[in-house]
Amino acid sequence: MRDHHSHREPGDGFEKRPGRERAGRGPRVFAPGDLKLLLPALIAEQPCHGYDLIRKIEALFDGAYSPSPGVIYPTLTFLEESELISGDADAGKKRYTITDAGRLFLSEQAVALDGIRQRMEVSKRSLRGQDRPPEIHEAVHNLRHALHSHHGHWSPEEIVRVAALLNGTAQAIADGKAQ
Repeated sequence: MRDHHSHREPGDGFEKRPGRERAGRGPRVFAPGDLKLLLPALIAEQPCHGYDLIRKIEALFDGAYSPSPGVIYPTLTFLEESELISGDADAGKKRYTITDAGRLFLSEQAVALDGIRQRMEVSKRSLRGQDRPPEIHEAVHNLRHALHSHHGHWSPEEIVRVAALLNGTAQAIADGKAQ
């Protein structure tokens, strides 16, 4: 088996629907390397094609996230080269299965995989807006819009004023007091 720790890992960027944060991509949901563990786990549950994995992950996020093929397929290639999975051509598409080395890898990484799944649940609730009431979600949206709509020429006085407003509000929220 190749040493899978010495290779550069593919990025773990995901696209969010319909938002446009992080230059058009959604906020990072997975830490670097998480997909390297999640994909073999999903394949161990049921052999499947790359497209099926994209749909499975999308379903895990209730449709709020859909992994980019540009992230999934390089990760699958990496996992195949590392001999954690194997891909067999089936009508022009590769169907991936877990290898014995992949099963061993998953058993050794069971705690890390549980952590990934817990973070995914937190992210899913956040993406669906369950972490905030709709009024708060709208207020945060309005704040972002106001900051993005700014003319772009911040005077030193305006920087101090806006920073004080934002920091004061953040502190008041954290303290549970009205501003």
